[in-house]
Amino acid sequence: MSHSMPGKVVVVTGGASGIGQAAAFAFAREGASVVIGDIDGAGAEKTVAAIRDKGGEASCLCVDVSKSDDVRRMVAHAVDGYGGLDYAFNNAGFVGSTAGIVETTEEDWQRAIATNLTSVWLSMKYEIPEMLKRGGGAIVNNGSVIGLVGSGFAIGGVATKHGVSGLTKSAALEYATRGIRVNAVAPGMVRTPLADRMVKSLQPGAETAILSVVPQGRWCQPEEVAEVVVFLCSDAASHVTGHIMPVDGGWTAR
Repeated sequence: MSHSMPGKVVVVTGGASGIGQAAAFAFAREGASVVIGDIDGAGAEKTVAAIRDKGGEASCLCVDVSKSDDVRRMVAHAVDGYGGLDYAFNNAGFVGSTAGIVETTEEDWQRAIATNLTSVWLSMKYEIPEMLKRGGGAIVNNGSVIGLVGSGFAIGGVATKHGVSGLTKSAALEYATRGIRVNAVAPGMVRTPLADRMVKSLQPGAETAILSVVPQGRWCQPEEVAEVVVFLCSDAASHVTGHIMPVDGGWTAR
């Protein structure tokens, strides 16, 4: 489905690979100017080059989304380079440790909070004022199915993604009458490069066991999440705000 976005400006964090890269490509396809912030500067440059090769407009900068100065610089880059900010996909994050409550180290816990939760708050903190100057905008945060249901492991990821869900709803309520919509996607098992590496390290048969939680019985492709992100930012979703949309093949329907 087409969601025409010429003249619009979008920030995508974590756009060097995976879901973020797929979203950057999708926004560019719709005519938006894309600003990619990623700690992987070389990967972000490759995403920009691929967008420009297809006639799109994009730029990037190396950003640690857990640091306020970096996030402020990223938003300023979008405003200075393209005149403002209309959309944001606050995607950057990581799975983190798979340890449980007792085994999780304090270092892993703090890193999960900084990378998965503080980063989303900081991004919205600096994105929203610029969107208000344009009369409104749309934000999509990248949550997870583990931000909707519990899990007996990866408690740092579970806690922080639940935090993203709550933060998304609160921001949506705060700005509901000011022209800014805030939603989140909650992906399930997505076949990113990170997932590829994980699968290759598993024992035979383990992949089948992992996919048993997905009623559709297959991996989600990054592009499938990206299309939902673009929809949520588009005018087609004009009455959708405060929603955490699973993109999970039915996982959370059980």
